Amino acid sequence: MTIRLYDSLSRTVRELVPLDGKTFRYYCCGPTVYGPAHIGNFRSFVLQDVFRRTLETSGQKVFHVRNLTDVDDKTIGQAREEGRPLKEITNHWTKKFHEDAEALGLLRPHEEPAATDHIAEQIALIEKLIEKDHAYAVEDGSVYFRVSSFEDYGKLSRLKEREIRTEQTNENDGAPIDADEYQRDSAVDFALWKGRKPEDGDVFWESPWGEGRPGWHIECSAMSMTYLGETFDLHGGGVDLIFPHHENEIAQSEAGTCKPFAKHWFHTAHLMVDGQKMSKSLGNLFTVDEVRERGFSPLALRYLLLSGNYRQPLNFTWESLHSAVSALERLSRFHDALVSRADDTKADTNATSDFASFQKCWDALANDLNTPAALGALFSAIRTIRPTEISPSEAATELQALNRVLYAFGIDLPEEKATAEIPSEIAALAEKRWNAKTNRDFATADQIRDELKAAGWNVLDSKNGYELEKI
Repeated sequence: MTIRLYDSLSRTVRELVPLDGKTFRYYCCGPTVYGPAHIGNFRSFVLQDVFRRTLETSGQKVFHVRNLTDVDDKTIGQAREEGRPLKEITNHWTKKFHEDAEALGLLRPHEEPAATDHIAEQIALIEKLIEKDHAYAVEDGSVYFRVSSFEDYGKLSRLKEREIRTEQTNENDGAPIDADEYQRDSAVDFALWKGRKPEDGDVFWESPWGEGRPGWHIECSAMSMTYLGETFDLHGGGVDLIFPHHENEIAQSEAGTCKPFAKHWFHTAHLMVDGQKMSKSLGNLFTVDEVRERGFSPLALRYLLLSGNYRQPLNFTWESLHSAVSALERLSRFHDALVSRADDTKADTNATSDFASFQKCWDALANDLNTPAALGALFSAIRTIRPTEISPSEAATELQALNRVLYAFGIDLPEEKATAEIPSEIAALAEKRWNAKTNRDFATADQIRDELKAAGWNVLDSKNGYELEKI
């Protein structure tokens, strides 16, 4: 089955075909482990997870690498602020990231390299760049990439199509570099290796240029090529990484190997909160734990993060999480009804489609990972299927198809029945009302709502479903 995805480099939607014809190999920039990942970070990780699951559902063999940035300005700064060893800080936050990722249903990558475990590979790549005159060392032991030596610099970010900024930014915190701190040949050259400074404490490694540590950008080039080869199928990350991080990765990698770096680039847009950019100063950098403290499950958060197109900013609100809860409960009721009707009956092996009534849902995922359209198609299909009116074999076929798309979404419905505490006659009446409403028979829908209320139940509607609340 064909999977198509927008490529940030060519600005086109392209079919994904493994370079080796066997395994789709891709790399995604992982977390910087100096604090808890926030829900904006997890938007990228969740969509990367859906991307992988979609490939797997299509029958592709996948090899997924996601790194851990465990040495950079932020991690060193956090260790210095807390007065604790760097490894103690990064191990703690790596463990927390894994716990949150598991709660959100993220598949573990096949490899998860840490930057500090691949210092030798980074030094070797830097030596190659110096040998080819793409890099140079300065008096303090730092090494810089000579941007002017790489003719294609800017091809990902289209840097040459706008005014070139002469003020290079510091690693990944956006702060300007002190011009007196590093003796670069040009303001746009970036650090491959940073000579040891007093504020680095005991965070340093020996190198041909003296004691120091790697720059942020060289870490990902060395790790990705170590596990995926000099050219691989896809590189992903948040849209904020396009420049300078991914632009610099391309430059140093292709200058070093004289080969294309990544065939395809996949970027996810920002998550907004109540229409504003996430920032510490606004106090809106929410974590998975904070979502739980508000009474919402990680699954509801995952659903919300899938509800917008990955190429467009998504606005997070607490009200939208209520809608996600309602949609998941409706989905659970429908899934339970199919399970009950199928009653261990085998699916029809002569079904015309692997996705039965959910084909449009799959088509949306396969065509540029259009998760909002796929979710819309999912609930449209649910409205057309009456589990009690189809045969057990048909129910089994639809259930098998539904489970396939749920796997692609990464929606692992809770085992307990969503309607366990709701009388069956009330659940059936609520479903009848919902069907009437979706068919625009509002008179019948209002009448049934009154009947439910008289029986002691309120109905709370949302875009994709409803909740029943005991009065």
